[in-house]
Amino acid sequence: MNPSNLTYHFIIVGLLYPHELRVILFLVFLLIYLLTFLGNLLILLAVASEPQLHKPMYWFLCHLSFLDMAVSSVVVPKVVAGFVDGGRTISFGGCVTQLFFFHFLGCTECFLYTVMAYDRFLAICRPLHYHTIMNHKACFFLALGTWFGGSLHSMIQTTLTFHLPYGHGNQVGYIFCDIPAVLKLACADVALNEMVTFVDIGFLAVTCFLLIITSYVYIISAILRIRSAEGQRRAFSTCAAHITVVVTYYVPLVFIYLRPGSENPLDGVVAVFYTTVTPLLNPIIYTLRNKEMKCALIKLWGRKTALPVE
Repeated sequence: MNPSNLTYHFIIVGLLYPHELRVILFLVFLLIYLLTFLGNLLILLAVASEPQLHKPMYWFLCHLSFLDMAVSSVVVPKVVAGFVDGGRTISFGGCVTQLFFFHFLGCTECFLYTVMAYDRFLAICRPLHYHTIMNHKACFFLALGTWFGGSLHSMIQTTLTFHLPYGHGNQVGYIFCDIPAVLKLACADVALNEMVTFVDIGFLAVTCFLLIITSYVYIISAILRIRSAEGQRRAFSTCAAHITVVVTYYVPLVFIYLRPGSENPLDGVVAVFYTTVTPLLNPIIYTLRNKEMKCALIKLWGRKTALPVE
């Protein structure tokens, strides 16, 4: 890391809005954050409290819920604080930390979606071998691998980004410190950094996406061979939530990171959706599309509201 950067600070420009909308935007972002945190926390509690949900699918869903809570917590509280006191300044170290954890959590989520697709592939295409392959040990190491892979990716990207000298302005055009916005402020040629970011993130994203697509080609083929219409409906319902969250994850990722040197002002808008709205959508999608999860949430609510008998 360049020593000359240590006294440097950044200003998070984020959203440009009329001053009279400050209170409304504060309430909107605060509400989104609280709903995101509460929704994902409810999923964690429901899975933990319901023995019928102690399955590989819900084990990975718990990791996804925790990741969504963490991603939102890395970005949104700073945004909300900016609406309160206008404090948009972030230290160089704070920017490094924010970028590292955002990419750590985001890449872990990318790997986790792939693992979840593999889990669905085994459950539908290899049902007789599912419990043998996807045992507790395998689930643990698959989840651990996603976290390790995410941390390794983030360390590489963070190091490459912040070894550069900075001083070419200090206004970050996103609502948080991210690679495309930060590189624009570097006092050096960033062509190599942009290419490495494109190749690294592009390779990971494309590889994971192709693995997911391949899994679902086999899954759909297996579902279509099910004779029972009810069996087909249940199988499609099980996979629909995962397909939906994969789409909401990959579309913004491609828009932001796979266009090196982009100056499109929509990048910042997409970043807002990616960091605030997507983590909120995931618990909604999984609870609305999953009968077992809805039943577990209803039982959890019943236990919390039941009055003790004197």
